[in-house]
Amino acid sequence: MLFMIIERFEDNDMLPIYQRIRDEGRMFPEGLKYIDSWVEPNFSVFR
Repeated sequence: MLFMIIERFEDNDMLPIYQRIRDEGRMFPEGLKYIDSWVEPNFSVFR
């Protein structure tokens, strides 16, 4: 089964999310595997 996680950034500021990923990892539940990311050109949405 595949899931898509969509994150929307306040004021198109994705820096806090990338800092959290760098510092704490992606924090997915046990057994969930990260495959890939895609970001809107204006940085408003992270998929």
